[in-house]
Amino acid sequence: MKKFTKFVSLALASVLVISSFAGCGSKEESTATNDSQDAAETSESTGADTFKIGGIGPVTGGAAAYGTAVKNGIQLAVDEINAAGGINGKQIEYKFEDDEHNAEKAVNAYNTLKDWGMQLLIGTVTSAPCTAVVEKTKEDNMFQLTPSATAVESIQYDNAFRICFSDPNQGTESAKYIGENGLAEKIAVIYDSSDVYSSGIYANFAAEAENQPFEIVAAEAFTADSKTDFTVQLQKAKDANADMIFLPIYYQEASLILTQADKMGYKPSFFGCDGLDGILGVENFDAALAEGAMLLTPFTAGAEDDATQAFVTAYEEAFGETPIQFAADAYDCVYAIKAAIESANVTPDMSVSDICDALKTAMTEITMDGLTGSGITWSADGEPSKEAKAVVIENGEYKVM
Repeated sequence: MKKFTKFVSLALASVLVISSFAGCGSKEESTATNDSQDAAETSESTGADTFKIGGIGPVTGGAAAYGTAVKNGIQLAVDEINAAGGINGKQIEYKFEDDEHNAEKAVNAYNTLKDWGMQLLIGTVTSAPCTAVVEKTKEDNMFQLTPSATAVESIQYDNAFRICFSDPNQGTESAKYIGENGLAEKIAVIYDSSDVYSSGIYANFAAEAENQPFEIVAAEAFTADSKTDFTVQLQKAKDANADMIFLPIYYQEASLILTQADKMGYKPSFFGCDGLDGILGVENFDAALAEGAMLLTPFTAGAEDDATQAFVTAYEEAFGETPIQFAADAYDCVYAIKAAIESANVTPDMSVSDICDALKTAMTEITMDGLTGSGITWSADGEPSKEAKAVVIENGEYKVM
């Protein structure tokens, strides 16, 4: 298996000083505009002396592990930057809203943050809510950077960028990684046909599989209405002699699949994408069943480079748990915004629209070394360029492959 270069975080070149952590939304809101003002007025912060960054994602519900990690990753970066003097001497105010992985609630959260005076948005965390919210940020010409929404549509406008791979890239890179490293000969896929994240990854995985030395012997779908019993899909994979199951799905369903495969006496290897991150923390799941499972991810807390270990230590001290990829993605988002603001000489007294216009260009001009990749660059369509990496679960921990 390939050895990958270790990441060096630009962010962690500064001193890791963790200030007192305010709860989500606990910053003073004295500069928030009146609810009756129109969108243009609420989006401006004339005379402001702080950058107001909003975040949106699920901190309750089935995808809460992702949203909580993003919320915390942003907070850690914000506190570090503020403790080190801010961005060009200006502090950051930060407020995070729960969307429960629901598109309508994500739009409501966006409106709440606009009323608060948000100037830039980090989010949303998952694809469907992000795709809904990007329609609103486009209308307001507000800069948006998502840490983890992978659907192509989630950043379809020029004001929106992402730090993670898109669904097509995850599917393509997964197939390449499996093929180039000879991880399997016969692969079954179990995917959620009702979910844009899952079906998008699967489509591109299947397309790239045509170029790789393995065969897809079964492709079995489920939907949001039938995601508790996977025995039929597993039996078809077993009957097809699949030695690997590719899981472009979220960790909740994956934990059920691994559990049910074990009860059937079926022992294939498993390979997933970033949605699989979090499986070790599923309540009542026997984490031993995930031993040997692999996933495409740009970050693992077990990496031995100094930047990762400094981040992991700071995160564990602040939040009492080990960070997953989504926390690192979010952390890098804040530092990418910082680099873009500094490159474009953006000031907090500029309008939301002027800030956005400046950052659209600046994001295509910066190069960033972060936790989730070194030499990260962005194209005008908002997509990042960085190397794909994978980890394997060994002894209950993620290990770089």
